[in-house]
Amino acid sequence: MDADGFVYIVDRLRDMIITGGFNVWPSEIEQVIHGIAGVRDCAVVGLPDEKWGEAVTAVIELRDGASIDPDAVIARCREALGPVKTPKSVMFRELPRSPNGKVLKRALRDEYWAGRARAV
Repeated sequence: MDADGFVYIVDRLRDMIITGGFNVWPSEIEQVIHGIAGVRDCAVVGLPDEKWGEAVTAVIELRDGASIDPDAVIARCREALGPVKTPKSVMFRELPRSPNGKVLKRALRDEYWAGRARAV
């Protein structure tokens, strides 16, 4: 907050997903997904969408031997969060991590936004 009372976001602003004019914070969605049995870790990112700007997308790393139906993940999120915050798609893969083990959301986004003239 500055001397005039203005508050500035200085960290993780890029994590916010703008979809159809709505601001969606991934951490709220990730909390719901972490509660699903078989999920080791997850990251929610905004991927390119021609109609909405960004599509809420869940990338999930499963526990060894686990199997989860993507439609069940979407249904659980819709029930807990409503339609705007519900992922439009779910992917299962190993998440990219920094040397200290932190999930690199930027690396996930960069894979899908590469070569685009505009990155929302």
